Amino acid sequence: MKKFLGIELGSTRIKSVLTDERGTVIAKGIFDWENRLVRGLWSYDLDEALRGLAESYKELSEEYAKKTGETLKKVDAVGISGMMHGYLALDDEDRQVGIFQTWRNTHTEAAATELSELFRFNVPQRWSVAQYYQAELSGEDHVRHAAKLFTLAGYVHYRLTGNHVSGVGEASGMFPVNGNDYDGTMIEAFDRRLAERGLQVRFRQLLPRIQMAGEIGGYLTPEGAKLIDPSGELLPGAPLCPPEGDIQTNMVCANSIAAGAGNVSAGTSCNLVAVLDKLPATYSPDIDIVSTPDGLPAAMIHSNNCTSEINAWINLFGELTALFGREVPKNELFRQLFRHSLESDGDVGGLVGYNYLAGEAIAGCETGALTVSRNPSGKLSLANFMQMQIYSALGALSLGVDNLRSIGANIRFVTAAGGYYKTEFVGQNATSSMFGVPVTVMAGAGEGGPWGMALLAIYMFVANGGQTCVRGGELTLARFLDDVFADVEKTTVMATQEEIDKCRRFTERYKKCLDAQRRMTELIR
Repeated sequence: MKKFLGIELGSTRIKSVLTDERGTVIAKGIFDWENRLVRGLWSYDLDEALRGLAESYKELSEEYAKKTGETLKKVDAVGISGMMHGYLALDDEDRQVGIFQTWRNTHTEAAATELSELFRFNVPQRWSVAQYYQAELSGEDHVRHAAKLFTLAGYVHYRLTGNHVSGVGEASGMFPVNGNDYDGTMIEAFDRRLAERGLQVRFRQLLPRIQMAGEIGGYLTPEGAKLIDPSGELLPGAPLCPPEGDIQTNMVCANSIAAGAGNVSAGTSCNLVAVLDKLPATYSPDIDIVSTPDGLPAAMIHSNNCTSEINAWINLFGELTALFGREVPKNELFRQLFRHSLESDGDVGGLVGYNYLAGEAIAGCETGALTVSRNPSGKLSLANFMQMQIYSALGALSLGVDNLRSIGANIRFVTAAGGYYKTEFVGQNATSSMFGVPVTVMAGAGEGGPWGMALLAIYMFVANGGQTCVRGGELTLARFLDDVFADVEKTTVMATQEEIDKCRRFTERYKKCLDAQRRMTELIR
């Protein structure tokens, strides 16, 4: 049996997953950690990152030994992923300069705005180039000493292999890419801008070399093997695939990397990644353009709010049942109320609601305000109220979908995951009604990002002549993933025209009332 190791450095935990050649999970390990404020910036301690890497692997190897009676000494390939974006700089002697800055920092508005105008391409505040340029604008001396730039995943990969490389998807959150390389025209424009500020640097030389899915990103060195497994049992020599970001591993876990694919993750917040067949001709400040692991452009929209307001109402209904002496389990309340929404009227009772617990940039609302309103001629019923809440959870995302269509995105199908879809059919049906496409939910989503990295490691192994149980055929990442997911249990829902029309009436009201919602966010502060 072949063994493949995927490791993801997430925002709250570092997780390791070991799989066989079909992607079946054999063992896993977890290390919890937290970011912290360092001189006003959100950061992680790099020594803790390496300790967490070792601790999560130790837990995984102990589980492997318990299951098999064997010591884990050899893996056939490894993949590293992490929180996409961020800024980490080393000097020419590999000493850290400046603070490691995560995606969470939002102090780079001046740099992001200037670069977006310079490139005519949306550069979000969390991208590496925005954080680097903001440091320059702020007069931070460390910029003059930066020789290599990394994301967290890229840095760990570097420590394991000695190679300063990045998967194309991860790289697309550092600097805009075009195909399989950084956009040359934008690189040249940025070099000129830096020169105007007296900084003589070729920015491309600071960035990691881009690699595509299937390429070998280096080999586990003896020093790297000791970082993963300080006990010394793990042998060096395993190939590593290029490091990738959590957005890309989500695409892989959802088998959503082909042009026309959409991937929705809906929980406390909500995002949609739509794979494009080419870069859009225009740009929108609400749409991030990143890349799939095999180089296709992908447009990402993000909504800060999704299920939190539904949760609040479920808690309220739970209080109501408790008043009558019946403690109804919360999961049962969710299931029954979600199912009851299917009995809603064709106009959803004339109801409209905004679930903005936090501000919602897509809607132009800087702060949160939670509102419900209805047409007096509509019917206030429990089914209508719940349907409104279920639609409202995706309301801001629907505004982003309008923006996607304006740049030529053509979403043909959506794969969805998250707590919003826990009750069978209902969330899928609402998503399909809103987007007008079939929506698929898979039974289980593997083990998330590290599992996605393990799949990318398997793909690299196969692409370079390794023998696995994967069936034959032309080898592309899309073909490989289709084969991996061929036997996965899944359900697909396509909303009826009646349901699509019902949702359209709601979204029309939602858009009409946005000005009032924006005013409410100003008044309720």
